[in-house]
Amino acid sequence: MAPMDSSYPTTADRLGSSSGTARLGASLHVKGEITGNEDLAIDGSVEGLVHLEDRRLTIGASAKLTADVIAREVVVYGNVKGNLRARDRIEIKKDGSVVGDLTTARIMIEDGAYFKGSIEIDKTGDASSSDDLDKPSYTRSNRPAATASAD
Repeated sequence: MAPMDSSYPTTADRLGSSSGTARLGASLHVKGEITGNEDLAIDGSVEGLVHLEDRRLTIGASAKLTADVIAREVVVYGNVKGNLRARDRIEIKKDGSVVGDLTTARIMIEDGAYFKGSIEIDKTGDASSSDDLDKPSYTRSNRPAATASAD
């Protein structure tokens, strides 16, 4: 592996420690599907699908993704065009940009971030069934509706 220029701030620097985190460098371009069982930091470009079911994905400031993402946690510093699904949380940092739909249990969008799409809060840890999601949060009384008579 080539030595890195220590003056260039990488996603690993922002993470504090790169142990256990794979890194896709800024000069790398991937078309297709990325799957794995380890945390991943992307600084390059990806087109396709990123599937890290139980892991953290960090999208660096220089990253450009045109991809759907499935992960436990997604943190966006760069640009994403595609749908993000995170079991735990999604964070869009101040210079991050996401155009697509988000599905997660927790969401954080910093001031200055750009987001265009929809957000679905999916609390998979709840004991409620999916049928409960279609019900309103209030309940109607069982009294019959009032009717007006023309007498």
